[in-house]
Amino acid sequence: MKTRHFLLLAVLLLCGCRKAMVEDGRIKPLEESHYFQNGMTALPPVEGTVARGQLETDSAFFQGEINGRLVTGFPMPVTMDLLKRGQERFNIYCSVCHSRTGDGNGMIPQRGFPAPPTYHQKRLRDAPPGYLFGVITKGYGVMYSYADRVTPDDRWAISSYIRALQRSQNATWNDVPEGRELP
Repeated sequence: MKTRHFLLLAVLLLCGCRKAMVEDGRIKPLEESHYFQNGMTALPPVEGTVARGQLETDSAFFQGEINGRLVTGFPMPVTMDLLKRGQERFNIYCSVCHSRTGDGNGMIPQRGFPAPPTYHQKRLRDAPPGYLFGVITKGYGVMYSYADRVTPDDRWAISSYIRALQRSQNATWNDVPEGRELP
């Protein structure tokens, strides 16, 4: 008896689903309509409208360059918190190819993919921070852009951490500040 009631209820529910329920007469986006004078269902955005989070007026911060020239410093103070954040983001996004030491021998190249250059070569040690930021932002060679995955703040943090990696691998006694004891 219960099975019969269940089947009857199921048939009634299925009969109630009609195509009209799917196409219920609502206005569809960008569909022609007589609601506005331009014949569309939505008005265009007001001229000069900028989507939230898209007002990128500081070209040094958002592009790593000013008037087409790479920035030679960091647009924020390089603090221990920034370096820690950079290390965390580097280990997540970059170390799979570049390795945790930045030598270019991460797990991806070990599996047969092209190896990225080591960060410890002179060309990259001498490159301005804007270059490192730009490569993360736009990609380079077989490396694709990380702009949609890593925020500008984190791209600068990663760039600062890369600088720390470079110094750690190429440091000399002259790099140790006077009066500073080694652990």
